[in-house]
Amino acid sequence: MENRLYDLSQMMPAPPAVYHCLRTPQPPHLNGNLEKPVWQKAPHSSRFVDLVSGQPAPLETRMAALWDEACFYLAFWAEEPDVQAHFTRRDSFLWLENDVEVFIAGPDCYYELQLNALGTIYEVFYIWQQALKRGSFFDRPEFDLYTHEVDVLGGYQDSSRWGRHPRGRRWAFLDWDFPGLKWAVRVEGSLNDSSDLDRGWTVELAFPWKGMEVLAQGRPLPPQDGDVWLMSFSRFQSLEAGRRLEPAAGWALNAHGVYDSHIPECFSRVVFSRKEIEL
Repeated sequence: MENRLYDLSQMMPAPPAVYHCLRTPQPPHLNGNLEKPVWQKAPHSSRFVDLVSGQPAPLETRMAALWDEACFYLAFWAEEPDVQAHFTRRDSFLWLENDVEVFIAGPDCYYELQLNALGTIYEVFYIWQQALKRGSFFDRPEFDLYTHEVDVLGGYQDSSRWGRHPRGRRWAFLDWDFPGLKWAVRVEGSLNDSSDLDRGWTVELAFPWKGMEVLAQGRPLPPQDGDVWLMSFSRFQSLEAGRRLEPAAGWALNAHGVYDSHIPECFSRVVFSRKEIEL
């Protein structure tokens, strides 16, 4: 099943990035430490760029991904001289301070995960309103509009420039949690201590394929050799120059050309390969 995409290339300063996701012969032990061989052997992405302009981000940020028969694995390296994170309650608005984010798209839906240096997470599952109908793939209890915490996402967040997305509005299921999700964070420095210089923080994530069913919408799980999935890898960073700058800086594996993370057409292309890393 193909993703139902519109041609929005006019908003992008360059084509979406392509990342080749290799297979791992052994699953990583999730503790946030990316010095382990499995992540050193995985292909590391290019440096993240400004979400709008495509210029290199001032703080180095990269990602890597792997897969096996059980899970899709993801890692982030985030340079930060003063690692700060204060939200501790799950599903807090992490983008208001500093976070890393991943979006995973299906043909008629997408999933958003945010994570800060304390290990606090925020999750939402979005379904295009035109796709959520009685008798459709999403006609199931977990997406019942009357029994779940649901919001509406309209057009582009930067609507002053681009107006509405051609597919219209999305239902945002705020209480949806990815089944079996695991994660770990490691801070290289002193969290919330501005008296010293930190190196940054790192993240490991494991998404079980069983939890991907609603995102796959009938696509093979795990993906077959050569299958392409749309995913966005990004980071939002609160910056100060005498005062806190608004909005927060947004960096991603590839630019969207607009300050908005919610455009599947602009997501990076993840190509799954049966080639294994060598440990």
